[in-house]
Amino acid sequence: MEKEVKDNYTVTAENSVGEVQIADEVVAIIAGIAATEVEGVASMAGNATKDLIQKLGRKSISKGIKVEILESVVTVFVSINIKYGYNIIEITRKVQEKVKNAIESMTGLTVSDVNVRVVGVDVSEEA
Repeated sequence: MEKEVKDNYTVTAENSVGEVQIADEVVAIIAGIAATEVEGVASMAGNATKDLIQKLGRKSISKGIKVEILESVVTVFVSINIKYGYNIIEITRKVQEKVKNAIESMTGLTVSDVNVRVVGVDVSEEA
């Protein structure tokens, strides 16, 4: 039996008048904003297709973010570029904490994993 792939998740709340749906893209945007707020993160990194789309004018805050939601549990994959001179382990740990806290506090979903991949180092501001 194949899993159903969804583009959104329905939030169920007691005493609600209707239902609330949260799109996967919204969760990805929350994760992207949270990751870029960590000092030492130069930028998000995406795959070649997303990079090409961005260069053609469509910029996405969720660039470099992949979100998988199964029931009410979220797994996040984050690809980042870090600034030269920062400790990679420290920065990635802060990104994991910030992304997890942001998603859980804003959506009510449970984050099981935040997997961070460092794909580059930004040396443009090197002293």
